[in-house]
Amino acid sequence: MMLWVLVCLMPGIALSTYFLGLGILLNLVLCCLTGFFCELGNAKLRQTHLAAAWDGSGFVTATLFALCLPPDVAWHLVCFGAMFAIIFGKLVYGGLGHNPFNPAMVGYCAMIVCFPLAMSNWPVVVDGSSGATVLDTLHWRSGATIEEVWQTDNGFGRFAGYSYEWIATAYLLGGVSLIGLKVIKWQAPVAFLSTLALLSILFYDNGGSSSLGSPLFHIFAGGAIFAAFFIITDPVTTPDDTRGMMYFAVGAACLTFIIRSNGGYPDGIAFGVLLMNALVPLYEHVRLKKA
Repeated sequence: MMLWVLVCLMPGIALSTYFLGLGILLNLVLCCLTGFFCELGNAKLRQTHLAAAWDGSGFVTATLFALCLPPDVAWHLVCFGAMFAIIFGKLVYGGLGHNPFNPAMVGYCAMIVCFPLAMSNWPVVVDGSSGATVLDTLHWRSGATIEEVWQTDNGFGRFAGYSYEWIATAYLLGGVSLIGLKVIKWQAPVAFLSTLALLSILFYDNGGSSSLGSPLFHIFAGGAIFAAFFIITDPVTTPDDTRGMMYFAVGAACLTFIIRSNGGYPDGIAFGVLLMNALVPLYEHVRLKKA
């Protein structure tokens, strides 16, 4: 399963590298190496078999975390974030299968809270410069209409950010492949994306100054598709049953939209996922008690 997840991430990795630069690959290498040595150190410390460092889960966590980072983050910050994700998101709870929170999102939230400036510097592909993403631009547009800020100079394409539309499509291809391979179920991604789309329809306002963006914008901007197929489908930190997975996805989508619309961060997926992770034990307790 771990191998198929990594394989299905390849289209997104390839297009991210093409549009955003080789820094994406450098982040991947640094995160995977850091994660491996953390897993190795944990195995030595706990006096368990060293094969645990090669079980694939650490590489998946490191890869997912690395793909959340801008390509020009300083190498020592990348290593710090990867260590935080692996150690405080997974190993302190006893390793694979015991962690209540998604490790990649734990690392990402630590980075965005500790180093907000470094984490907000994404390339604007049109002119090669770095700056605010389209989510930032729309979120902090000071009462302007969508038409007034929707300019190619700001990195906008047809649906969202020009390059990020293609990257999101690549992750969509990889996610659909995971469903076809029966590695993940379709219900959670569909519930997440459809809830995000429905909420954005309700508050679209046809692009006025109070509009929160179109459904296609919310799906293709930021990490919505990436999260829908590769984050909220984590079998360890989400409910075991199909209904629970859908509840989890709907809740994460609602929290994401609320944070995107009213919060201090332009994209709230990581916070939404972690907050829903915290509710999973309560849901499982109620479900098992009813059974």
